[in-house]
Amino acid sequence: MKDFSFTLRQLKVIQTIKTEGNVKITAKHLKLSQPAVSLQLKQLQQDIYSKILIRKKNEIYFTPEGELVLDYANKVLRLCEEADKAILYLKTIKKFTLIIGSNKMLGKYLSSKIIEIFCRRYSYSHVKLKICCDKSLSWNIINGRVDIGILPDNEVPTNLYNLLHRTSYFEEQLALVIPISYEYQLTNDLTKLNLVTIKPHLQSRHFIDNILNRFNLELKQLKIRLALNSSEAIKRSVYNELGVAFLSPIYVKEEFYKKRLNSITLNLKNTNKRFTLAINIKNKGFYLSKQFYDYCFTIINRNLYNKFLNLDY
Repeated sequence: MKDFSFTLRQLKVIQTIKTEGNVKITAKHLKLSQPAVSLQLKQLQQDIYSKILIRKKNEIYFTPEGELVLDYANKVLRLCEEADKAILYLKTIKKFTLIIGSNKMLGKYLSSKIIEIFCRRYSYSHVKLKICCDKSLSWNIINGRVDIGILPDNEVPTNLYNLLHRTSYFEEQLALVIPISYEYQLTNDLTKLNLVTIKPHLQSRHFIDNILNRFNLELKQLKIRLALNSSEAIKRSVYNELGVAFLSPIYVKEEFYKKRLNSITLNLKNTNKRFTLAINIKNKGFYLSKQFYDYCFTIINRNLYNKFLNLDY
């Protein structure tokens, strides 16, 4: 490595002399003896073969060469300060693990994907996914068990609105998922199809009821072939041609991509399920939380949302 004609200490000395205008005060400021400061100046002038300072009537003036060295000293020392802050930040950030919370299905198909590409972009960060039910997620954020949550907007308790910073994130648009072999149009009679649905006691069932109401139908009017406990079980049933089902494209993205299933989008107003990003107001300003929070929207704003979910075909 090349040896430079100056040291950082020498640059700091001339920078401080310019600020203080006095060698004695400079020595006190830098916690050096006055002879030590004079020695640093003498050594620097010898190494660059130029005089840096001129003393006249107890005042110090910089020569043109000195002004040039001072200009670069300010630039170099400013970069050193930035580097020092960045290294200190990395030391701090490595001690912190960001916890992202969501329900099981979002965790598998959405949150884990966002965390993956975020960690690829910010390799120094530590981010973990915590799976919990929608009803408890808001409280986990308030209690500090989760830093940022992705959850349905209607699952945030009203009494926590003032404690959470919430921003609308995306809307989950249901589709009628059908086997590849089926030929079906929305103009066809839904009552003639075998329906595979979620069990009545689960939250998703109420959302499906809302969709059917837009068709002036009730679930009891349809031919329910199966009522199952999970979206995974419903997907397998549709794939095996046991019926059709109302599901979010997020949950069947891989099957759509590999042409195992087909779908018909339901373009109905006020039926989409809205999801929100929620963060504890006290943690909103924390750097890593803010980075992740902003990056979630960067994905959408750059039109990458459908792309990394394999929904752009």
